[in-house]
Amino acid sequence: MTNKTAPSKPSGRRKRASSETQDSTSPSAATTSISQLPEQLKELRLPTIRDLHVETAELAARDHWTHLQFLSELASKECTSRKENRILRLMKEAHLLPGKTWEQFQWSRLPLHVTQQFEVLRSGSFLDRQDNLLIFGKPGSGKTNLLSALGDQLVRRGRSVYFTTCQMLVQDLLRAKRDLRMERLIKKLSKFEALIVDDLGYVQQSREEMEVLFTLLSERYERGSVLLSSNLPFSKWEQIFKDPMTTAAAIDRLIHHSVIIELNIDSYRLAEAKGKRDCEVPSDGSKPKAQASQE
Repeated sequence: MTNKTAPSKPSGRRKRASSETQDSTSPSAATTSISQLPEQLKELRLPTIRDLHVETAELAARDHWTHLQFLSELASKECTSRKENRILRLMKEAHLLPGKTWEQFQWSRLPLHVTQQFEVLRSGSFLDRQDNLLIFGKPGSGKTNLLSALGDQLVRRGRSVYFTTCQMLVQDLLRAKRDLRMERLIKKLSKFEALIVDDLGYVQQSREEMEVLFTLLSERYERGSVLLSSNLPFSKWEQIFKDPMTTAAAIDRLIHHSVIIELNIDSYRLAEAKGKRDCEVPSDGSKPKAQASQE
C-alpha cells in the first residue's frame, strides 16, 4: 500500500515575506517614498526637476499624459535650464565688451562679402578645426566691436571664449613669468576654444613682452583658435616682434589654418563726428551744412 505524504504547510518565513511585500506596496509606503523625492532629486543634482516635478505632475494628471510624456517634459526642462546656466557662466568668463553684441553692430557699414563671412563664422565651426581669425583695418574701422559681437554669438552657441586686449594679455603673461606661473596661465587659457586678442601692435611692446606673447601663440598653435585684430599689416609686424626670425615664426603659426579679413573702410568714429558737425547750427544763425546741401 502506497504511503501518501501530506502536503506541507507554508512556513512562517514565507508568511513574513509575503507580509513584507504587501507592506512595501501599500499606500503608506508609497507616500513615504514620494516625500523623499525632493531630497533624492537634490542628491542626483536635478534642481529643475526638483522644483517643477509637483507642478508638472498636476499638469500631466489633468491632461492625461502617459508616464513617458511626463518624464520627457521634466527631462526637457532640466536640459534647458542647464544650457541657460552654462551660457550665463560662459558669458561671465568671456569678459566681452558690454553692449557690443551682434544685434547692435552696424552691418550696413561693411562690404557684403565681409558680412557673409561673419555669417559663416558665427556658427562656430571654425573652432572645431582650431582655425584662427585675423582682422586688419585702420583705427576706428570696427575691429574691436566685430570681435566682441562674434564672441557674443559663439558664447550663445555654447562655446568658451576669452576676450582681452593685447596690452592686458602681455602684462598678465609677464606677471605669470615673474611669479613662475607662466605654464599655469597658459594652461588656464587653453581651456577656452576662442582666445580673442584685440589691438595687436596698437601699443609698442618691448622685446620681453613680445617673447611671452610668442610663447603663448606657439602653445596654442593647432590646439585652440586665436581671434586677433591689428591695425598693422604683416609687412610691418617686425615693429611688433622686434626680430625677423620671431616675426616670421609668429606669422607662420597664425596664418596656417586661418581666415583673414581686411576692413578697408573709414573710421566710424570720424564719420560720426563729421555727421554731428554738419548738423550743428552755426553761431551766425545760418542753416546747418547738411540742411543747406539738401536744399
